[in-house]
Amino acid sequence: MATAVEKHPIQPAAEAMDLYLPMLAGQRVGLVINHSSYIHDARLVDTLGKRGINATMLFTPEHGLQGTADRGAHIDDQTDPASGIPVFSLHGSNKKPTKESLAGVDVLVFDMQDVGVRFFTYISTLMYVMEAAGAEDIPVIVLDRPNPNGHYIDGPVLDTTRFKSFVGLMPIPVVYGMTIGELAKMALGEGWVAGNCDLTVIPCRYYDHTMMYPLPIKPSPNLPDFRSVLLYPGICFFEGTPFSLGRGTDKPFQMIGHPDFPEQSFSFTPKSVSGASRPVLEGQTCYGVDLRETDIDSLFQKRQLDLSMLLYFYAHFDKTKFFDSVWFDKLAGTSALRESIEKGWSEKEIRASWKADLQAFNERRKQYLLYKDFDTPAVEK
Repeated sequence: MATAVEKHPIQPAAEAMDLYLPMLAGQRVGLVINHSSYIHDARLVDTLGKRGINATMLFTPEHGLQGTADRGAHIDDQTDPASGIPVFSLHGSNKKPTKESLAGVDVLVFDMQDVGVRFFTYISTLMYVMEAAGAEDIPVIVLDRPNPNGHYIDGPVLDTTRFKSFVGLMPIPVVYGMTIGELAKMALGEGWVAGNCDLTVIPCRYYDHTMMYPLPIKPSPNLPDFRSVLLYPGICFFEGTPFSLGRGTDKPFQMIGHPDFPEQSFSFTPKSVSGASRPVLEGQTCYGVDLRETDIDSLFQKRQLDLSMLLYFYAHFDKTKFFDSVWFDKLAGTSALRESIEKGWSEKEIRASWKADLQAFNERRKQYLLYKDFDTPAVEK
């Protein structure tokens, strides 16, 4: 596979201002943004303001405008201290823009860095934004950004009849191999967004789905670097178990442990820190596995979410205390993954169980791609 070090560096759509500034001139603009919404070293909102664009409202997702709030934290409305523009929280009293919040908006611009994993909630925010905008006849412009996990698809497809939630609104696999702009097109085309949204996607330049894209800024407080982002699709399942996955350390999603785990050659102690106050097993010595030196190139080339850690820890822990079935099944998007692990299925058998759904999804997915696809989908292995 290629890397981002090519003839041209990858250019997120926000930098391609010639493609969208004319669409914003003379309009009252609402910006759906967070701490990742930058053009080079300047915030998108400030850059647009210097070019005469009238931003009247900011909308922010989980973790807030600064990207520092805890997972799941309630975030209040505020005012952006730098620009003086009101900020409407989409992770507080409302997860969808209200009619009142959109009253002074002619067009919405969505720009934030996704990580390409179904339970990362920025894509749920986008779906709600599109629904609210459609109801008020407000166009939505998505400024696309590369997907650091966009080079494969893997995992069970969400069962929307039983497990639809804010950590999974659409019938897509855990890793769906699409940029946030491509996914917006698919959601609209497949009827997953209620109503009719006037959607425009501004594409990235010099990007395709074979490329490695280390993120220039961490997308959330507990994904501190590219290694965490690549490990996240598989490691996040531990949120539905009693184990710590390193929240409250300097390398979350790069270690797994519990005080009662029998293998004790590696240990860590979660502490309350910014972005992870009161973490799981705070102040307790946890024993388990250290993934901080995992080779990034190998992770990228593997093109599969990692089930080996989940199966390993289940095999060596009290099975009656391992699963929080409600939360685990929400993350998985199905009860089948948990049930297959409880039945003692091998990783090969588990992967075989979701192969047909992945193949069907992949055929639909290809209709909405904006960039060259990866050559050999993981479902064909």
